[in-house]
Amino acid sequence: MKILVSLFLIVCTTVPVAALAQVKSLVHKEDKRRYLVYTPPSYDQQPQKAYPVVFNFHGSGMTMAEQMLYTQMNRAADRHQFIVVYPSGVKQDWNVGFGMSYLDGTDDIGFTQALLAKIRQDYRVDDRRVYATGLSRGGFFALRIAAELPQVFAAVASVGAPMPEPVIAHHTSKGKIGVLQLHGTADQVVAYAGKPTGYLSAEATYTYWLERNGIAAGNGQPVNIGADVTWQEQGNGHQRVALATIRDGGHTWPGADPFNVGLPIGKTTSTIDANDTIWRFFSEHQLGK
Repeated sequence: MKILVSLFLIVCTTVPVAALAQVKSLVHKEDKRRYLVYTPPSYDQQPQKAYPVVFNFHGSGMTMAEQMLYTQMNRAADRHQFIVVYPSGVKQDWNVGFGMSYLDGTDDIGFTQALLAKIRQDYRVDDRRVYATGLSRGGFFALRIAAELPQVFAAVASVGAPMPEPVIAHHTSKGKIGVLQLHGTADQVVAYAGKPTGYLSAEATYTYWLERNGIAAGNGQPVNIGADVTWQEQGNGHQRVALATIRDGGHTWPGADPFNVGLPIGKTTSTIDANDTIWRFFSEHQLGK
């Protein structure tokens, strides 16, 4: 997952981050944690409106700015009118139970809760529509959020990251939440087929969240989208679970610019745009419904 580190350095030196988002910080458990906040132009134009919020978590070894510039989610925020928050992990990592202790490692769940409280204080937030997404390690962490904070987040989406087994072993919440996965079958960084004692396969993750949401498996027939994407989705009338399987897709963000210069992260599909796909899924979910 850390092979993505240098991928965006040239891009980051050519686009002034301050022009795109505000760099802010808060102290959580004696650590100064930074984050970026992007508000669409409509935010200032509609001062009475409360806005949905999407947390977008970077991959291991990436920075919050690299995640923002690679995913280009700000463009979707402009189109669909939501706030995007790009948090920064300690040592550019997130605690998902492997690589560090689930219980004794970095308190990223507590940080996320503190950060959301700060965002609510500083911005007009629609509390019913708070979501999380992420790439690679950030996608794993979005699924940890789904497991531990379903009373706060209405839905999550992971890209290139199935369900971490330590999360299954440790979480106790039984709350229901919408879950979307996007994963390439040729991902050489995080295997679509899973990794024993590390994370489930993409398909097993889909089944896990169907069961968690009380949805009977087998009712949703896969649908082909274009030449390389298969979509599966089922719901219970309130929450939905979906899996976008990208045939021959790599460890990439669908619809992003294919920056694969000299790095073995594989193909990027242009059949779907991850940002619009994720937002469309999120827009079908809100707390209290």
